[in-house]
Amino acid sequence: MKLATASQMKELDRQAIEERGIPSIDLMERAAEGVARAALDLLPQRPGRCRGAALCGAGNNGGDGIAAARLLFLKGLKIRAFLVGDYEKLTPDALEETRRLSECGVELERFDPADASQRAWVLGCDVVIDAVFGVGLSRPIAAGSPFAAAVDWMNESRAAVVAADIASGVAADTGDVLGRAVRADRTVTFTLPKIGQAVGEGAVLSGDVEVRDIGIPADLVRGLACRAQTVERDFVRTALPPRKIDGHKGTFGKVLIVGGAVGYTGAPWLTAAAAARSGCGLVFLGVPEAIWPVEAAKCVSAMPFPLPDKHGKLSPKAKEEILKRAAGCDAVALGPGLGRGDGVTELVLELLREIRQPVVLDADGINALAGHMDVLDARQDRVTVLTPHDGEFARIGGDLSAGDRLGAARAFTEAHGCVLVLKGHRTITAVPSGNALVNTTGNSGLAKGGSGDVLTGVIASLLAQGASPVQAAAGGVWLHGRAGDLAAERLTAYGMTPEDVVSALPAAIGEVQ
Repeated sequence: MKLATASQMKELDRQAIEERGIPSIDLMERAAEGVARAALDLLPQRPGRCRGAALCGAGNNGGDGIAAARLLFLKGLKIRAFLVGDYEKLTPDALEETRRLSECGVELERFDPADASQRAWVLGCDVVIDAVFGVGLSRPIAAGSPFAAAVDWMNESRAAVVAADIASGVAADTGDVLGRAVRADRTVTFTLPKIGQAVGEGAVLSGDVEVRDIGIPADLVRGLACRAQTVERDFVRTALPPRKIDGHKGTFGKVLIVGGAVGYTGAPWLTAAAAARSGCGLVFLGVPEAIWPVEAAKCVSAMPFPLPDKHGKLSPKAKEEILKRAAGCDAVALGPGLGRGDGVTELVLELLREIRQPVVLDADGINALAGHMDVLDARQDRVTVLTPHDGEFARIGGDLSAGDRLGAARAFTEAHGCVLVLKGHRTITAVPSGNALVNTTGNSGLAKGGSGDVLTGVIASLLAQGASPVQAAAGGVWLHGRAGDLAAERLTAYGMTPEDVVSALPAAIGEVQ
């Protein structure tokens, strides 16, 4: 699904109103209907036995909240509406909604942070509508201001919180928190979801995001080019390489995995198991000779082989054998459990210089790039997929200081010509064109050592089977997350392990076939 920016939404509204002649008040009324419907759904009992509050700014987002308050009042909810701002600054549509609310016998009250009775009402409500700020907010909410107090009251309230279009304080384009932000239980967003509801802290603060059609012409929405979108099942379905009915093990790709060290025997095994579970025909696993007996005993669906090592880690002397093996494979996964050291760094850099096949670089393979980004840049004529978490990303020059993970991922791929899988909540797959895909599967049970090794195996497997780099990366992330969700359903996020994620991969694949 497309993820829109604030400026794109503003332009869609302008086109609908000025070019297509749709009255702006009609758009506001439809938006309010969606917000009111969500509020009713979250009530613990019949509206007549519940009470609510709408905290509204002076802009059109506030108008949505004022209109929703009227609709909820007409449904029997005991509701009060508060203006967080100045009456003189009400937009024409918000002023009209204030008039309509007054006709129903409900007055828009001026919000007063010092009014104990207002505070008691908001904190004791069953449902609260957040309509203080819309997607246009671009500066931090000032501490000590009425706006800050409104956000704090909503967060302190026992009520279910419904945000109109976006949770106040969340940056629409980045998901960053502008000083402070509302924690919504549900966000009713209009026409298209916003980037800030899918990434960063905004993805958590938005709660359940419901997209509401408010009457923007469908052709305008279809014609909107968005550089970011979420990964959905249809995308993953097209990313899965077809299985030829008369195929054999060589038909479905060959993957070489290089990794492991003394003390890190699980990582390469998990990568190999995931590659096999996600359809790869032949999986080869090169590990230090010191741990080869362990891998040989564990691997029944992959073919481990020993490589020269030093002090339990791969030695630069392993290069020639790795290159020979890589030449006969369709993709290489480099890094799971490698460990760190001068010899490992030298080996990784030499392999990246010489391997022509697509490479998925993970863990200590990524760490080896620190200070040697020229080696990555030299691979721009070849496929390289990097799968760092935030710490590894920072080590290789990724800049997350602005709180914009999506922007940082885009900047990195544009600079270095690789595919980047920036792992974390709502993992981002970015490509050199500037486009990005945001994942929506997965859960906290994946926050365990070894989960990233499983992901590496899935991506390498899909690459070897013929998926494009972006299909393999973003599709692999979705399948990995969905397998994690299935594992959590069976075992809980507490009890699931990376091995359980591997076991759940076939079921995740089955859901999209």
